[in-house]
Amino acid sequence: MKSESRCRYLGKSPQTPAATGSKMYQCSDCGKSFTHQSVLRQHQRIHTGERPYDCSQCGKSFTQIYTLQRHNRIHTGEKPYNCGQCGKTFAYQSTLQQHERLHTGEKPYHCGQCEKSFAYQSTLRQHERIHTGEKPYYCSQCGNNFTRQSHLQRHERIHTGERPYHCGQCEKTFTRESHLKRHVLIHTGQRPYHCGQCEKNFSQESHLQQHQLIHTGEKPYHCSQCGKRFRDQRAFHSHQQSHTGQKMYQCSQCGKCFTNQGNLQRHERVHTGEKPYHCGQCGKCFTSQGNLQRHERVHTGEKPYYCGQCGKSFSQQRHLQRHELIHTGEKPYHCSQCGKSFTRQSHLKQHERIHTGEKPYHCEQCGKSFAYQSALQQHERLHSGEKPYHCGQCEKSFACHSTLRQHKRIHTGERPYYCSQCGNSFTHQSHLQRHERIHTGERPYHCGQCEKTFTRESHLKRHVLIHTGQRPYHCGQCETSFSQESTLQQHQLIHTGEKPYHCEQCGKRFRDQRAFHSHQQSHTGQNAYLCGHCGQSYRYANSLRRHKCSNINPSDHKTQRQNVESVR
Repeated sequence: MKSESRCRYLGKSPQTPAATGSKMYQCSDCGKSFTHQSVLRQHQRIHTGERPYDCSQCGKSFTQIYTLQRHNRIHTGEKPYNCGQCGKTFAYQSTLQQHERLHTGEKPYHCGQCEKSFAYQSTLRQHERIHTGEKPYYCSQCGNNFTRQSHLQRHERIHTGERPYHCGQCEKTFTRESHLKRHVLIHTGQRPYHCGQCEKNFSQESHLQQHQLIHTGEKPYHCSQCGKRFRDQRAFHSHQQSHTGQKMYQCSQCGKCFTNQGNLQRHERVHTGEKPYHCGQCGKCFTSQGNLQRHERVHTGEKPYYCGQCGKSFSQQRHLQRHELIHTGEKPYHCSQCGKSFTRQSHLKQHERIHTGEKPYHCEQCGKSFAYQSALQQHERLHSGEKPYHCGQCEKSFACHSTLRQHKRIHTGERPYYCSQCGNSFTHQSHLQRHERIHTGERPYHCGQCEKTFTRESHLKRHVLIHTGQRPYHCGQCETSFSQESTLQQHQLIHTGEKPYHCEQCGKRFRDQRAFHSHQQSHTGQNAYLCGHCGQSYRYANSLRRHKCSNINPSDHKTQRQNVESVR
């Protein structure tokens, strides 16, 4: 017989049973020994390729009848093995045994190199390849090699285009069963995995396991080349490819390459416009689940990332990392032209436009260009009239958030900016900087026509209009023209009767901001106008202008008056 020609009996007649437990039947192809001839025959099918047991439903063939019986459960849906603790059912006894270790916490398989333990022997074998670097599974089409057979099978679908897993609700197809299961939860909204420490819920068990590492602080993935450790396996694999430079996944539309298939799939949504992840509260759509999860924190208020130094919490990890630079003082991004350092790469890129003169953001209505997108957005509100930022106390609205913050200080009386020389305080940092020029005498803005100098750029611009005679700002009600927009806005209050500046101490209202500030000083006794020569201070600018300082020549009094004009 064929089987007799392929086996060799060790020491006894072929009819003698294997009563002693010794392995008497040896494979002539590979030398492996077996206690029973039937087991040897099953083994020999590995070498012959024989698969005598066929599935009547799908035609798939198997070497053993037991394997066929297990396979049939895919078609019948039979799951005869039940978990005594949670009631979950399984098609295979081995899967039940593996599952039960989740409840017991048993991890009987230990790595000899790093002493890490695993619930499954197969997981241990896969883990050991991290230490050995072994990648035994090769793609016959492109030569890439993999640590796991399942990874090879998934990879091969890139070449074949096969997407065997179908969603019954939206007909979307997937290359992996796990991706289909994850996708189905979008339709059901189910989050069956719960964190015992913070009660957060997850749609996937792997996400729960990944999340729990935040509580334990464990970083189980270790790069043997540079020593860096990672909490996330995907981040670890991406990092490893930074050493090899290997990028296996290429976009068919633009040719861009990626280190993993997930990144490629997310990138492809740029081309397709697909946003499959929907917020259940506001309906907003996102290209990735991570972006959806970050967005959901807007609704929940969740801030899971904590600063170890000051306890401040953040909704995103990158915001925490950026915040931590405040404590360390680290500014890792350096300008190659002037050496200035920044805590954020985005700030460096914005700064570099000072040197390049680049203004990539253009207004479609008037063609004006801007170095920063935020500046363009603020400018566009001049055309649209939009004022999305509202004061809760007086209901005044503003086009810019920073202007609202400054305005609120009128109500609160907050003056957070202090002059180190005279102790005067200011609501705006720019006001402090202008004030400090009284002490330093600095006049950095020069007129090119008459060489007059100014402490403020706005004063220089206003002065230049004297030479040009230009009055570009027109009142729509009385057709009076003005050289400055602020003067026009001040003038328009005459027509509206509005007095937006309100003194909280005495109730008096003012149309003019300078008159309002002068009035406030009548309550505080603070004198904001200081003679730079003798130190005499005045409450009003007019009083300082009338002051004739005994420490300077009479011929210099005109210059003194100009100084007062320029610091106002």
